[in-house]
Amino acid sequence: MAETVADTRRLITKPQNLNDAYGPPSNFLEIDVSNPQTVGVGRGRFTTYEIRVKTNLPIFKLKESTVRRRYSDSEWLRSELERESKVVVPPLPGKAFLRQLPFRGDDGIFDDNFIEERKQGLEQFINKVAGHPLAQNERCLHMFLQDEIIDKSYTPSKIRHA
Repeated sequence: MAETVADTRRLITKPQNLNDAYGPPSNFLEIDVSNPQTVGVGRGRFTTYEIRVKTNLPIFKLKESTVRRRYSDSEWLRSELERESKVVVPPLPGKAFLRQLPFRGDDGIFDDNFIEERKQGLEQFINKVAGHPLAQNERCLHMFLQDEIIDKSYTPSKIRHA
């Protein structure tokens, strides 16, 4: 039986110049969730979050966009991806059923600490989903990230590369 020896020679690389080192990355997708705003009164009160996207990925029609979304919009996105794609969709930050009970000593789901925790959880969820190459082909993700209004009566389909 012949012995095999591992090839441990280094790969030949080209020297890096300043543009390579400090220029924009070849492919990037940055998504930030920020600026929570609570609107409405009584049972019609809810919080929206600003979702900012910067990318140079050719599959996205806009290279920069900003939209406002509610938690329920993220639930819609998750259910659409589970129904229409082959992607294993990560969980959303949990619903806050106990925080919605009356006679609490705090602001419940409108408490600043809770809103900040939810904002961070939504940012993690959206970045995981949007970073998945198969999810990037789904029209529902593009609508969620870049369309001012989500057309929930849309026809599910794949996005074609530009």
